[in-house]
Amino acid sequence: MARAGLTPERLTVAGADLADEIGFEQVTLSAVARIFDVKVASLYSHLKSSQDLEVRIALLGLEEMADLAADALAGRAGRDALVAFANVYRDYARAHPGRYAATQMRLDPDVAAASAGVRHSQMIRAILRGYDIAEPDQTHAVRLLGSIFHGYTSLELGGSFSHSAPDSEESWSRILDALDTMLTAWPTSA
Repeated sequence: MARAGLTPERLTVAGADLADEIGFEQVTLSAVARIFDVKVASLYSHLKSSQDLEVRIALLGLEEMADLAADALAGRAGRDALVAFANVYRDYARAHPGRYAATQMRLDPDVAAASAGVRHSQMIRAILRGYDIAEPDQTHAVRLLGSIFHGYTSLELGGSFSHSAPDSEESWSRILDALDTMLTAWPTSA
């Protein structure tokens, strides 16, 4: 019989909260079981495995980020939309480093296709249409933006910019200005 109060959703949120506290790589079924003061075996009524928990945390993070981005993008276009989306990405990673790390894990293709990751791609593509970038260049631009957002955010979370001038906020703003300029002048495919 399943222990009262335990659900896959509660276990996922607890795992995600724990990931934000101690790091995604450190989250285990044992650690989550301790939060609920139950034995690990009790979790198997709700989760298939550690991998199942990790995937659920990743999906939760993708969903939360997509919801925040959708709200931030409402009524925006062009540079304003680009900056809003980029800031959601960076702010989410700073507020939820464990959840953010989970969103970077490689998902099974079927799971990925049904995840909020698709919404992320659709939102970025909508931003790019405002720059009049069509396929196949959209795919290149999506990859570029993802690389810059993730790269900068990861370096910043790792402390790479904490001891140097100028301030990382200024650099972020300048990077977004440069991205806007670059997207506006995106070269067309030959």
